[in-house]
Formats: sequence, C-alpha cells, structure tokens
Amino acid sequence: QVQLVESGGGMVTAGVSLRLSCAASGRTWIYRYGWFRQAPGKEREFVGAIVWRDGRTYYKDSAKGRFTISRDTANNMVRLQMDSLKPEDTAVYYCAADSTYDSLRDTSAGSFEYWGPGTQVTVSA
Repeated sequence: QVQLVESGGGMVTAGVSLRLSCAASGRTWIYRYGWFRQAPGKEREFVGAIVWRDGRTYYKDSAKGRFTISRDTANNMVRLQMDSLKPEDTAVYYCAADSTYDSLRDTSAGSFEYWGPGTQVTVSA
C-alpha cells in the first residue's frame, strides 16, 4: 500500500508561481508518480509524470514550459512547480502513483493505482 498526501495549494493571483508537494509513504515499490488536475465540471486530466528511479519526465503538451515535476529521493517527495499561473489552472491537483510498468507516456488515470486526496489551487485574474 502507498499513502500520498499533497500540500502547497492555495489562492494566488495570475502570473505567480506555486509549488505543490506530494509526500509518499508505504512499502510498495513505485515506478512512476503522476500529477493530475480536475477543474469544476470537468474530467480529471493528466498534467505530467516522473519515473522515480531515474527522474525521466513526461508532460501534457499544455503543461510544457510552465510546469516542472521533480523528485526528492531523500525525503520521498514529488513536487510540481507551476509558473506563470493562469485562471484556467484553477483545479484540485492530485498526486498519483503507479506500481506497474505502464509506459511513462500513459496519461490515463486508470494506469495509476494510488491517489492522494488532492489540494485546491485557485488562480484569480
């Protein structure tokens, strides 16, 4: 089993940066971690993922250039750096973990077995 807890969300104005963290605990070996987001009335969407072992990353096209995923192996943390935030980035952001060898480029929510409760990010104009 894996427990995931996100932190770092909040209310910000457009243009600023925010960094989300995901603390992972548990004995299950994890291949990759992903970040998803869900805006009100919309489906949950993939933002990006990182392979725990080597740090390779993959991003949704719309996230490239503004969002950066990193890992802190010493503290079992995964982070999502979000720059130049826009109102359309407003959503609940979720951390997820994949313990199987799904492709790094698999963006489906179903390919991740473990989920955190999410953290709200609200960006005002």
